[in-house]
Parts: sequence; C-alpha cells; structure tokens
Amino acid sequence: MALTQPSPPNVTDERELARTLFNNTWTLIEKESRSADEDERMIHMAHASRFHWENVGDDQNRAIGEWQCSRVYATLGRAEPALYHARRCLNYADRPGAETWLIASAYEGLARAQAVAGDLEAARDSRSQAIALAETVSDPEDRKIVTADIDTLPIP
Repeated sequence: MALTQPSPPNVTDERELARTLFNNTWTLIEKESRSADEDERMIHMAHASRFHWENVGDDQNRAIGEWQCSRVYATLGRAEPALYHARRCLNYADRPGAETWLIASAYEGLARAQAVAGDLEAARDSRSQAIALAETVSDPEDRKIVTADIDTLPIP
C-alpha cells in the first residue's frame, strides 16, 4: 500500500486546534482530582497541541508546547519525559530572538522536572536562573505569569 502525502493544513484551523488543545490540557493540569483516563487524555492533548504547533507555529510556540508537555509529565510524577521535554523547551527558548519571559519559563519547567526526578540541587540552580530572568522581564503581566509558575515549584 502506497502512502499518500497529506494535503497542506489550513493554517487558521490548525492554529485554532493547537490553541484549543493547549487550553484543554491546561484545564486538566489545574483540575484537582483527575481520573486515570483524564491523565491519559492530558498527555495526548499536550502532544497533539505540540504537533500542530510544529506544523503552523514558530520556535516560541514549539518551546511553549514542549514546556506544557514537560509540565504534564511533572504533574504526573513522570521524571524522564518531564526532563526530556523541559530540555527541548530550553533548546527552543535559547535560540536567538527569544523573549526573556520564555527563557525564564524554560528554566522554571526544567527546575520542576529536576525536582520530580529528585535532583534538588539542579532544581534549585534552575529555579535561581528562572528567578533571575523573571526579574528582568519588562512586561508586568508576563513577569507575573512566570513568577506565579516559579512560586509553585515543589522545591524546599
């Protein structure tokens, strides 16, 4: 059986799908009590959102998608995939032209993944980098969002 090349995506529809999946994933992250099925759905939606951003987004969208995948796995206590996606996020965020809030968020995500992995020394270092970067974010709303995430890190 020959595989056919899929038709090009409708960019507007795919961007909306990526955003919707991201937001629905976030709703599950924030849900206090999820079922096992909801945990699985959360994983799949985060990856689906990231996939669609690969098709129609830029490096910032990809970094945010990787950050969310890492956050999902950290929320579920799954260190290895949390670290993997946190490092991918940092890779995208470290590219030229990235905004400071994005880099700060990447370090916050890495700190969270490191904490879940039990590497508290590395987590503290990453948290310190996130805090230092967050303090230099000029937009007050962006700074507030990043700082709020930093404040929820499970690091003593």
